[in-house]
Amino acid sequence: MSDARGTGPDRLALHQGWTLRAAPGPQLPAGIDGRTVPATVPGCVHTDLLAAGLIPDPYLDDNETALSWIGHTDWSYETTFDRPTGDHHRLDLVCAGLDTVATLSLNGVELGRTENMHRGYRFDVGSLLRAEDNTLAVRFDSAYRYAEAHRDRLGDRPNAYPEPFQFIRKMACNFGWDWGPTVVTAGIWQEIGLHGWSTARLALVRPLVTVERDTGRVELHVEVERATDAPRPGPAEPTAGHPEAAHATADVPLTVQAEVAGVTAEVTIAAGQRAAVLTLTVAEPELWWPHGHGAQHRYPLAVTLHGPDGTILDDWHRRIGFRAVRLDTTPDEHGAPFTLHVNDVPIFVRGVNWIPDDAFPTRVTRDRLAHRFDQAIGANVNLLRVWGGGRYESEDFYDLADERGLLVQQDFLFACAAYPEEEPFHAEVAAEATEQVVRLASHPSLVLWTGNNENIWGWHDWGWQDALAGRSWGRGYYLELLPRIVADLDPTRPYWPGSPWSGSEEIHPNDPAYGTMHIWDVWNSDDYVKYREYLPRFVAEFGYQGPPAYATLRRALSDEPLAPDSPGMAHHQKAADGDLKLRRGLDAHLPAPRDFDDWHWLTQLNQGRAIQLGVEHFRSHRGVCMGTIVWQLNDCWPVTSWAAIDGDGRRKPLWYALRRAYADRLLTIQPRDGGLALVAVNDSGRPWRASTTVARLALTGEPMSKTTVELDVPGYATATVTLPAELTRPDEPRKELLVADTGDPTQRALWFFAEDRDIDYPSAGYDATVESVDGGQLVRVTARTMLRDVTLFPDRLDPSAQVDDALITLLPGESATFTVRADAPLDPVALTSRPTLRCVNDR
Repeated sequence: MSDARGTGPDRLALHQGWTLRAAPGPQLPAGIDGRTVPATVPGCVHTDLLAAGLIPDPYLDDNETALSWIGHTDWSYETTFDRPTGDHHRLDLVCAGLDTVATLSLNGVELGRTENMHRGYRFDVGSLLRAEDNTLAVRFDSAYRYAEAHRDRLGDRPNAYPEPFQFIRKMACNFGWDWGPTVVTAGIWQEIGLHGWSTARLALVRPLVTVERDTGRVELHVEVERATDAPRPGPAEPTAGHPEAAHATADVPLTVQAEVAGVTAEVTIAAGQRAAVLTLTVAEPELWWPHGHGAQHRYPLAVTLHGPDGTILDDWHRRIGFRAVRLDTTPDEHGAPFTLHVNDVPIFVRGVNWIPDDAFPTRVTRDRLAHRFDQAIGANVNLLRVWGGGRYESEDFYDLADERGLLVQQDFLFACAAYPEEEPFHAEVAAEATEQVVRLASHPSLVLWTGNNENIWGWHDWGWQDALAGRSWGRGYYLELLPRIVADLDPTRPYWPGSPWSGSEEIHPNDPAYGTMHIWDVWNSDDYVKYREYLPRFVAEFGYQGPPAYATLRRALSDEPLAPDSPGMAHHQKAADGDLKLRRGLDAHLPAPRDFDDWHWLTQLNQGRAIQLGVEHFRSHRGVCMGTIVWQLNDCWPVTSWAAIDGDGRRKPLWYALRRAYADRLLTIQPRDGGLALVAVNDSGRPWRASTTVARLALTGEPMSKTTVELDVPGYATATVTLPAELTRPDEPRKELLVADTGDPTQRALWFFAEDRDIDYPSAGYDATVESVDGGQLVRVTARTMLRDVTLFPDRLDPSAQVDDALITLLPGESATFTVRADAPLDPVALTSRPTLRCVNDR
């Protein structure tokens, strides 16, 4: 088993030879009852049944609906194995993750029961093991039956969806969300295996890493378990099975040694003791910085546990980074800020919300995560918020974030519901939070813990108080239990009780002037230009929908023809009134679609437009507003959603808009005081000096008025220049635009005086050439007329195809070159005509 340890204790992964079988029941379809199939571990029921050919792919068409019986069924996993060789005082069965309501038995003897997907379990099994043919069985009870029983016992509580997800410590979005399928699964979803050890083992290693005045400090908290220890109480302990014998030698003095950056420390744990603290001080360490602010230096940290004779009993290894993080919420003239500082540098957060990248987490490989992280960095993102309806993310996730310099905000796992605080939930939450805070303590990328997603807001504004009638709803978790655990176990990181949260129970949790806020009236009821009415301190959620890529739709749906309301499209739109909201957004801004191809292009375009407008507005107020976290980066299946990257990993136009809006240097034209202003936002540490031409042009390209602005913007600052009336007051609003240009095409800003639906665009005229180059094709588009938001969709021709840029507006006479890469060359004519090549005025 892999747990960042070395070779001291013996570890045997139990990942082979598993089978899966459903418990009998009237809900079982034909072909399932009595059937035993091979099981992949780690894995889950859905993926095993899919591999066995017993169910259709739940991500295609409406297959998800016909598979609801899986979550209402009990399942049994079973394997056999031989006892590992070697003389160990203890042999433990270690389960890193069981989803969720499990009963484990070994050779017919019950070991224990679990009811939390988000924590690990350890069982002493030495006395139960035979030399050969040991049978390990894990029965998973229906998550629905468990959750509904607790709901009935404790009384129902409000939530955002008609599912009992808050009555079980399981990934909430397994029960469906407004972007996800309902696939209530079960299984051994993380590693499982035997751990043989003698005398003592490292039960816990908790490094608290800080840096101050060029001095790094690692305060290393170590706890050991001795072979003579009785099993500790709790659900992780066996109901049968004890150490094979009393080993007097196990209760002996132990030595812990640690090393980092050439600095060593050692401490003795006396006989009968089980904890120690070591401190390692490193002079002038190389600092770990977020992406875009510096390098991501990391140092190996090694901890070894030694017996009295110097024998290594156990070891532990991580890579740590020296960095300081703090959260500034000191009240000011605007309210109370929410400013993240890393190494004493205030960071404007250019974030995205992260959901599980697949509804079945074991399908998310390290390579897949690395690709998704590269896509995030490619969009100039510097923070991922791990949303509270999913999971505590994996070691691979956090190691990649450390490596690439992506900051991480991790929610505790509570989302959009009133959660019971009665037992067994209070104890489970405490154990889960303790384990996860300790597990993630070594990662420099983790900069903020958050108590929940929208639950405090829900209690205030969503009618919960009357429905609850005094019942618990989670307040004790967010404002008492979780902050205490973080303060006790990892005081190096800030904790924030909720998203959104104002910082005080005396102030509305979604007050834009205090702390963090979510903006969802835009999309749900209001047009996206309303973003400009907000001046928040930090926007932790805001988003706008658009459909996935065409190739993704064609893979997932069998609809013929595709239409916005065809059966598959309707099933893969999970948001309430989602299509009506998409249409409302189109009606406000863009010409009416003539067919599905228009609808698909324009809704994707509108999604990008909405988020770019919001981000540019919020960034233009840098200093008052110090962060935006767009909902959302990724999808877990093919669906119309708020994501920039769809469920097949394809970049939507939103991704390109986000890359532009999140650039280190942003030039934007913004409404100010009844007029317009040019705002230059410099999110780099270097001064930005540029001579900028601002011109009012006719759509034909003819200049009507212009001026030159000399920009000189210090690092981490903005400059705002009020534009003169002769530029901002058009003679004919439907036939003119404003262009600000530094000479760098990535830093051009545009302002149109009318909506696209009302602008007198000329019919699109252009010349296009296609040139084959090594690894792809260059498509050069030269505008004979204005071309608004030129975009290529090569995936319509080949699902493997992708393009390097999108949403490029060309004035007459200007050209843009797009690089298209695909498994095979694409037809040049198809590549340069509708519906592959689009612009707003190609009508």
